[in-house]
Amino acid sequence: MDSIKKGNRIKDESKAANMLIGIFMLAVIFITLYPLYYVFILSVSDPIEAATMKVFLYPKGLYFRAYKIILKDQNIWRSFGYTIFYVLTGTFLTIFTSTTTGYVLSSPHLRGKKWVTIFLLVPMYFSGGTIPSFLLISKLHLYNTVWALVFTSSFNIMYMIYVRSYFYSIPEEMREAAKIEGAGNFKIFRQIYLPLAMPVIAVIAIYTIVNIWNSWYNSMVYQPNTDIQPLQMYLRRVLIEQTVDLTKTGSMAEMEALARTRLSTSQLKYSMIIFTTVPVIIVYPFFQKHFVKGVMLGSVKG
Repeated sequence: MDSIKKGNRIKDESKAANMLIGIFMLAVIFITLYPLYYVFILSVSDPIEAATMKVFLYPKGLYFRAYKIILKDQNIWRSFGYTIFYVLTGTFLTIFTSTTTGYVLSSPHLRGKKWVTIFLLVPMYFSGGTIPSFLLISKLHLYNTVWALVFTSSFNIMYMIYVRSYFYSIPEEMREAAKIEGAGNFKIFRQIYLPLAMPVIAVIAIYTIVNIWNSWYNSMVYQPNTDIQPLQMYLRRVLIEQTVDLTKTGSMAEMEALARTRLSTSQLKYSMIIFTTVPVIIVYPFFQKHFVKGVMLGSVKG
């Protein structure tokens, strides 16, 4: 009888704990998502309501002209196109350099592996800084070109260590058995290690996509030409430097409509934030399958 009561008490305590955890998680979700939702409802609310900042839970008076102005701005689409180019090339090169280096470092037969690892780890903690990097980019004749951003985002030493640690978890007997069958290192890497490395590749891909998509500093340093700058640099000019007036992108009729409806610059900025944020949010679900498993790689020792 006592054991039954004890079991019921444990079950009740478990339900209460699950309820508290659920409430806590809902609070975390609300705190995380509400700022983005708040910016969105401000961007689609009536300009007067948005200017008074009296919109909190739902948009007041739907208004989409700010998005129409943004979608008609050719400069935004040009920056968007260059951002896609930087993301695709940077992600591909980062995955390539991380997986190939990780495969080599995971080999037990690599001579001087300890010194190679130290050679990689030292610059990860102690870098030369912005000035040496700027001089290097200039000497390589990459300054003010698209390749300045491509090559500076094409490798990450931490990702190489992650891949090496993941490859350590693959039994070495698989590599040896493949070599006995006559397979070379390239074939082993392509047909055995890469298919098994999808979780870590997914983590590297999503992190690299987010980092490159949100990056603006390298463009500010290496690309004075605004025609090849990415979307985030364009957004920075709109929000901080205020060197771009989005209200001047339409015709005279649109300007008169804007004047009649008192469209504020702040509402255009809110729309711009949503426009630049949504694409990277959409990308995440495609990597979610492998993300949960691969994100634990930081705890793998090797």
